[in-house]
Amino acid sequence: MTRAVDHFADRLRAAPQSRLQRGAAAEALGLAREMALRAQLLEAPDAAAREMPDAGMFAAADQVTVAGNDLALVLVDEAALAEAVALVEEAQRRAGV
Repeated sequence: MTRAVDHFADRLRAAPQSRLQRGAAAEALGLAREMALRAQLLEAPDAAAREMPDAGMFAAADQVTVAGNDLALVLVDEAALAEAVALVEEAQRRAGV
């Protein structure tokens, strides 16, 4: 999981600003929000979910890294892990990086 997250984050950091503006950063933020939500639901299913803020296109890689690492720490099921990795890989494909 962390390998897939780190790879996507590295590709985002290396992407030109124009690519980030054309949707790669928005895709990354969407992924980060989804992973953060999944981690929150696993850690505290009865608590109100909090949405990761939009910290700007240049922070998207860091947001993916933080949310992905948080999710990796709480995943215990192999099927859920495989689903999370597929989620990261699909987001990277859609982002075009």
